[in-house]
Amino acid sequence: MTKKQKKVLYRIIITAVLLVILHFVPDLGVFTFFLYLIPYGIIGYDILKKAFKGIRNGEVFDENFLMAVATVGAMALALYEEIKGGTGEFTEGVAVMLFYQIGELFQAVAVGKSRKNITALMDIRPDYANIEKEDGSLEQVDPDDVEIGTVIVVCPGEKVPIDGKIIQGSSTVNTSALTGESVPRSVSEGDEIISGCVNLSGLLKIETSKEFGESTVSKILDLVENSSMKKSRSENFISKFAKYYTPAVCYSALALAIIPPIFNLILGNPMAFDVWIIRALTFLVISCPCALVISIPLSFFGGIGGASACGILVKGSNYLEAMAKTKYVVFDKTGTLTKGVFQVTKTYVDSEWAKTITTANGAEATFLSLAAYVEGFSNHPISKSIKDAYGKELDLSRVTEVEEVSGHGVKAKVDGVSVAAGNQKLMRALGLSCPADTGVGTVVHVAIDGVYAGYLLISDVIKDQAKEAIAGLKAAGVKKTVMLTGDNKGVADYVASTLGIDQVESELLPADKVTWVEKLLNQKEKGENLAFVGDGINDAPVLSRADIGIAMGALGSDAAIEAADIVLMDDNPIRIALTMKIARKCLTIVYENIVFALAVKAVCLVLGAFGVANMWMAIFADVGVMVIAVLNAIRCLKVKQ
Repeated sequence: MTKKQKKVLYRIIITAVLLVILHFVPDLGVFTFFLYLIPYGIIGYDILKKAFKGIRNGEVFDENFLMAVATVGAMALALYEEIKGGTGEFTEGVAVMLFYQIGELFQAVAVGKSRKNITALMDIRPDYANIEKEDGSLEQVDPDDVEIGTVIVVCPGEKVPIDGKIIQGSSTVNTSALTGESVPRSVSEGDEIISGCVNLSGLLKIETSKEFGESTVSKILDLVENSSMKKSRSENFISKFAKYYTPAVCYSALALAIIPPIFNLILGNPMAFDVWIIRALTFLVISCPCALVISIPLSFFGGIGGASACGILVKGSNYLEAMAKTKYVVFDKTGTLTKGVFQVTKTYVDSEWAKTITTANGAEATFLSLAAYVEGFSNHPISKSIKDAYGKELDLSRVTEVEEVSGHGVKAKVDGVSVAAGNQKLMRALGLSCPADTGVGTVVHVAIDGVYAGYLLISDVIKDQAKEAIAGLKAAGVKKTVMLTGDNKGVADYVASTLGIDQVESELLPADKVTWVEKLLNQKEKGENLAFVGDGINDAPVLSRADIGIAMGALGSDAAIEAADIVLMDDNPIRIALTMKIARKCLTIVYENIVFALAVKAVCLVLGAFGVANMWMAIFADVGVMVIAVLNAIRCLKVKQ
């Protein structure tokens, strides 16, 4: 609890104790009123103060005004009964204020709990950056003062304050606050590193690549802090509802207090002003819209907080609500369903050539070694994947007579052995035949000393969780999954069939993707939404056009954070179905609270108007309903992954 909440708790306890004591004090007539003013003042002074300020500022109709009028009226009627010689029920007025404050305290604690996950995220904000001075000592400076290109030092246990590149050292870093992933990541010299990670082991020297304000941690915190500004339709409805509802019930209560006595006077019956005023005051307490005004935003806030703990950043409750109604999910391929990194997925060695190899390493090792050396001078991603597959440091002094054959491949001599690596055109130019059915991906054929030796199949590897993610979306009720890619048809069809995607369109330009999304938007029915999942950089136009843009693999990507409505802070596509689950649970709870609160209040208002509901029932209709609705809203925080 905060200091303020503890203070309210002490006031509640003191008031409750005083009420118990006063219950056993005999009736002292009018003096009893002054005794009850003590607990009433202790528990209600702040509500009365807020109501007075609201009246003074022209903002009359709020819950403070309703509670002030109802409780002051109840105390005044009890005093009137004492003056008449009867027994006044002062307990009711104090009890209404007491239970209202209990409900408010409960709501404040619940909001605090729902903020817990987002507060934990705020802990990633670095307080300082270390800069190494000439004498080797470290100086702590404000991260805002660090310029691009500055070398900063991050010691074990410290947060990385600014995005950059590691120029010295290796370590493991904890990225759980960014990704929701508890397993630490290994980083070493040459790796890019983002702000918000916690350095767990080694000393790191990092050359900054961005200013603090443009770093990942600043972007994320800004995103989360502003998420509450974008309200859902449900929240906007409640805000508008309360704006008209509160004045309406106030005027209705006033009419209930005045019109029936006037009718009684006209009909020659006793006016019974006190009876109708009590009913009007009860009506006011029942009508307080706290349950709706508090629980609906709390539900969405809890949903956003629960999602952030899983590494899912939602930019506003409107996007959470839209995600709950998603029936079409459109994917980019590279970096979304595949890793976006070329790897050697198959090594084929020709059996006839293999017979000529007598080295201790064997035919396949010799084949891979020669292929890596002939590609050694190239920085092309395909060449890099072959060198990565070889996995050893290359001594390029062994390579001579390197010749790039444009559109075909490369030729060179490795230790005097002639090696050629490239496509089918290169093999045909050398007068060699090669297999046609090699599999899906980019094929690099290799000839050694004029003899066809085999090929390497290089492809973009499908993510481990991609198939499970598509199955999860279909289980969640998604009508159609679509993949739009600029890759060739063979690769696209293979990925789509492997993952079980319903529709695939290949060899598309960015503008073509927008056209296809437009077609799909026209196909969907009213009330259904379409989500596009991409890397947030190349797919910015489509992310903007879809009902919901989701950035996949967005760790450290400024463009992803800017363009998308929902940002998944790791590469795991399973998070999409989890986001839908969180959104639907949140929206279900919102509708439950709206229906429950309005139904209970409608029944109690009618009963209160006819005198069936007393002040104690009014307390339940207000505070009781609010507590139940808030308890229900807290469920949004609990996310089963």
